[in-house]
Amino acid sequence: MRVYPRSRLSRDPELWRLWAEGLSLEQIGQALGKRASAIYVAAASCGGIRPWPRRRATQALSLAEREEISRGLAARESMQAIAGRLERAVSTISREINRNGGAGAYRAQAADDAAWARACRPKRCKLSSLPKLRHEVACKLKEDWSPGQISGWLQTQYPGNPEMNVAAETIYQTLFVQARGVFRKELTQHLRRSGYIRRARKLEATVPGIRGAISIKERPAEAADRAVPGHWEGDLLAGGRSSHIATLVERRSRFLMLMKVPSKDSETFAAALARKIQKLPSELVRSLTWDRGTEMAAHQNFTLATDVKVYFCDPRSPWQRGSNENTNGLLRQYFAKNDDLSVYDQAYLNKIAARLNGRPRKTLNWKTPAEALRESVAPTP
Repeated sequence: MRVYPRSRLSRDPELWRLWAEGLSLEQIGQALGKRASAIYVAAASCGGIRPWPRRRATQALSLAEREEISRGLAARESMQAIAGRLERAVSTISREINRNGGAGAYRAQAADDAAWARACRPKRCKLSSLPKLRHEVACKLKEDWSPGQISGWLQTQYPGNPEMNVAAETIYQTLFVQARGVFRKELTQHLRRSGYIRRARKLEATVPGIRGAISIKERPAEAADRAVPGHWEGDLLAGGRSSHIATLVERRSRFLMLMKVPSKDSETFAAALARKIQKLPSELVRSLTWDRGTEMAAHQNFTLATDVKVYFCDPRSPWQRGSNENTNGLLRQYFAKNDDLSVYDQAYLNKIAARLNGRPRKTLNWKTPAEALRESVAPTP
């Protein structure tokens, strides 16, 4: 991995505003009058994370004062005269001149840049100074846990122990910015979106038509508020060579099921999905919410076979299947967009689903989806 030095462009607030909007390097470069390569270097030097704004101490010399010192030296004024005009101690002016090459070599801009460089006092990040905490975080990253999940899990495992608690953002900062030598660079590959630069992403949606589709607005209220288990969200995860995997997420527990899809043909898909759903206990099958993909064009056949109604999201509204959309993002750690998904058998899909179902979720108060599902269907006394 190449580490880029910080540049002045990396502190341009307009660059980071455009970066947060998810614009491409070329678009940001056009807006700022820079090459895309220059934008990449500026962003890569910070790991894609906007740096904190620099602040000058109130008692420190300003650039304007340094320029006044430079002009005074050029006019062969004494240090006492320069200090008096700036209302500064003579010793302050003397130290400033001597540490920057002396009277003959002093340059205001160079002295100011050197002062900023000296002012950097990088504090050792928490993960670099606490080996046990660093080991715990590294182990969970290798298991594909997100920094948020790791942070929440540590809170439950080490309550009241600040040395064994760390914020998710601190983990991200350590991976990308603060101390790239603390963790092996390969650990970034275990993140949901791997790489060495954090980017904002834009979502797009397609809008095919479905005959006889039941709108999500007619879905029972108990599904919307996640009050009872058994309401599912589904979608197809696409791969290379027109291959797909069906993803099903239970809304209350976020429990995931994956299904190998031999064909996107609606009749074939509806039959395969019905067989999958019929294996579940009756109390875990109440409704299914889908997007507007044509694979569910035969949804009425599915309903006849399972007695489960299918509700369809509004056009261009993937957020209405938020649990499923989020889970599909997690699955990209294992199934890249260009992967031929047809090579994976059902046993492997079950293994990946089990891995995700064993990871704690913040929205579940750091329980795992598997634990939440078991609690949902546990018999009551």
